[in-house]
Amino acid sequence: MRAIIVWSVVLMTQFACKGNAQQSQQPGAEHQDNPYYSRTDTTHLRVSNREWKKILPPELYRVAREEGTERAFTGKYWDSEAKGTYYCAVCGNKLFRSDAKFASSCGWPSFFEPVRKHSVIYKEDHSLGMDRIEVECARCNSHLGHIFDDGPPPTHKRFCMNSVSLDFEPGK
Repeated sequence: MRAIIVWSVVLMTQFACKGNAQQSQQPGAEHQDNPYYSRTDTTHLRVSNREWKKILPPELYRVAREEGTERAFTGKYWDSEAKGTYYCAVCGNKLFRSDAKFASSCGWPSFFEPVRKHSVIYKEDHSLGMDRIEVECARCNSHLGHIFDDGPPPTHKRFCMNSVSLDFEPGK
C-alpha cells in the first residue's frame, strides 16, 4: 500500500512540474484573446490600431499604441529585482534580460541594452516640446518608452520603459 502512495505522489509531482514548465512557455491568461502574441515568432506584424484596440486592455492600448506614458513609480516593474526576461506585452517579442536592468531612480524600469540588437527600433520623438528618441518593439511597433545617454557602462544608455508595455517571465 505504501508503495502505491509513494508512486502516486511521484506521478503527481512529475505531472505538476510538467504543467508548470508548459505554463511558463505559454503566454498567460491575459493573452488568450490575442492571436498575435508569441514568444517564439519574430515575424514583423502589420496589425491596425483598430484591431489592437479590440484585443488589448485599455491602459496597454493607450501606452503602447497611442504613445502614452504611465505615471512614474506606479508600474509593477520599476523597482523589481527579480531575475528573468522581459517581453513585449502586446506581441510577446523578447526585449530585455534582468541582468541588463539597473536602478535608475527615474520611476520606470531601466535597462542598459536590449536582449538582441534588432529586438527594438528607434524613432525621433519631438512631442511635448522635447527632442527624444522613442523605443518601439521591432515586431509590432508598439511604444515601449525612450532611450537616454545617461545609463551605466558598458553602453551608457538608459532604456526607460513603461511597465505596462512589458511582460516578465521569471528565470535565471
